[in-house]
Amino acid sequence: MKITDDLKNPKLLWLKGSLFLIISLITSGILLLQNPSIQTVLLLGVTIWSACRFYYFLFYVLEQYLGRNRRYTGLMDELLFLFRR
Repeated sequence: MKITDDLKNPKLLWLKGSLFLIISLITSGILLLQNPSIQTVLLLGVTIWSACRFYYFLFYVLEQYLGRNRRYTGLMDELLFLFRR
């Protein structure tokens, strides 16, 4: 298996997702410890929500609803496609 191959092992996919969750929880906790206020909580919540919606837009909406018939391989692929148009 090369480092550039797609990750297909279910256990490794769960590990990757779990690590992202752990990183998110730790960094959110650090931010809240540095500035424990309702404003910080609300801004952090809005930031996380909007980042999730942007991710959904990039990796689902563009592929499913814009009718592109090519394989979508990630953000850099999408940016190159848009700049080449």
